[in-house]
Amino acid sequence: MDRHIQVFLNKVSFISITIATLILLFLILDTPSTCLDPTTTPYHAHPHPHSKRAHQKFFPASTCDYTHRTYTSLDKKNQKLWNSKTWVHSVSSYKSLFSSSLQGPVRTHLFNHSRALVVSAGPGHGVLALKEMGVGDVTGVEVVDSPPLVSRADPHNLPFFDDVFDFGFSGYLDRALFPARYVEEMERTVRSGGVCMVAVEECGDEEVREIVKLFRKSVFLDAKNVSLAGEKKTRIVVRVGI
Repeated sequence: MDRHIQVFLNKVSFISITIATLILLFLILDTPSTCLDPTTTPYHAHPHPHSKRAHQKFFPASTCDYTHRTYTSLDKKNQKLWNSKTWVHSVSSYKSLFSSSLQGPVRTHLFNHSRALVVSAGPGHGVLALKEMGVGDVTGVEVVDSPPLVSRADPHNLPFFDDVFDFGFSGYLDRALFPARYVEEMERTVRSGGVCMVAVEECGDEEVREIVKLFRKSVFLDAKNVSLAGEKKTRIVVRVGI
């Protein structure tokens, strides 16, 4: 009895394998019905000129109807970004901030030979602003890199030796996860006698004093309400080294 059952199961297995093989061959050889005929032009590729979609480009109707995108170099992408009105306006705003500070406590720290650090640099507005102002060595860091202006690094654990920079700047101290550690790293990497500048959300004297307390190795120099990239900020400057 067991022999007959085994023979029956073997036949069922053989039939199942045969059916599966035939289905697989059919799927391989037959063109999926979702694919478009390459010799025909989809209707929506050439919409009526007065149609609301007339300005839109052709969008693939299926996964079979596509073309490879043209590769765009990093330089070309950057040039397009840097020439946009938003970018130009933001960079100009940073230049105004730094230029106004040159008349005050930062005036001896931004020269062609200066080494500047921009922490939480975002896409690099502040970095490019300093470069365009003639600062010779500008380093920008952010948790996500934006080459060639910004490199990837943790603002709470900067990959630099002590006393490397003459000037340190951050426009986003108030967004740091650990502000005390963030400030400690800025003070560590800026040389004694150098300057740290931070911009935070516009605040009053009491908040400014709380922020200055984070700079344990620095002396308060100046605070001023400013506009930076369309946002109201309070700019705080300290000199490193007590």
